[in-house]
Amino acid sequence: MATFIPLDWELIEISGPDAQKYLQGQLTCDVNALAAGASTLTAHCDPKGKMTSIFRLLKVSEQQFFMLINKGLFTALDALKKYAVFSKVTFTPLDWQIVGAIDCHCGKVNPQYRLELDEQRAILLNPTALEVSLSDCTEQWAAADILAGLPHLTAATQNEFIPQALNLQAIEQAVSFSKGCYIGQETVARAKYRGINKRAMFILQGTSSSLPQSGSALEMQLENGWRQTGCIINAVQYKGKLYLLAVLNQEIEAQTALRLPEEHSPLQILPLPYTLA
Repeated sequence: MATFIPLDWELIEISGPDAQKYLQGQLTCDVNALAAGASTLTAHCDPKGKMTSIFRLLKVSEQQFFMLINKGLFTALDALKKYAVFSKVTFTPLDWQIVGAIDCHCGKVNPQYRLELDEQRAILLNPTALEVSLSDCTEQWAAADILAGLPHLTAATQNEFIPQALNLQAIEQAVSFSKGCYIGQETVARAKYRGINKRAMFILQGTSSSLPQSGSALEMQLENGWRQTGCIINAVQYKGKLYLLAVLNQEIEAQTALRLPEEHSPLQILPLPYTLA
């Protein structure tokens, strides 16, 4: 049975004669190569290559795009718009309904835009309310994102990581290494070609009576005890289990003993659904 979950995100329309050219010079994805009607995760970086935001970009045409961004990162839009005054491009917040659909087959619901994430999930965008029954289990969507290895930045993790530390080079079309210049491109390219990035994002599972905060650390067992390591990106409790995305040393072994610092709750590393490059 299909499940429809309201997503508390911001929807921004980016439009104008220079929309594609402007975004191509700002984002990690190859906007020019993105097909009309297609969407991808992408990132905007600061000049040091650290990500100010991660969001989903939908290309309608060369002059019209939509971005879906967490409300907690809405201020990151200021960084993306910084040089827009020199281009014919506008950013317009839209008060549309944003719904995550799970196990929803094509044809049953007809939103204005449907962003297919995989065979099971889609994001529905519509200017008015859709005739669907909404579930209040937002944790189900968050857990699905974590198990798909799809990260969301928060205020605690802004400007902390280059795209490769959160696996964006392996996700969809989120990072292009052949598109040319964009803000932070030199650092991102150097991390790939000189192998200077030593971190990656992993999926972890465990149990806990509390929800760890984004930006907090884990603990790793050593021969002489435990020490802090890594950084939690996202976490959710769903059906009695805790699911995490955390940045760790990319060479960490799957059997490494990890735990939450406060409760000493053990964590298990789960396989990623994609291959890191």
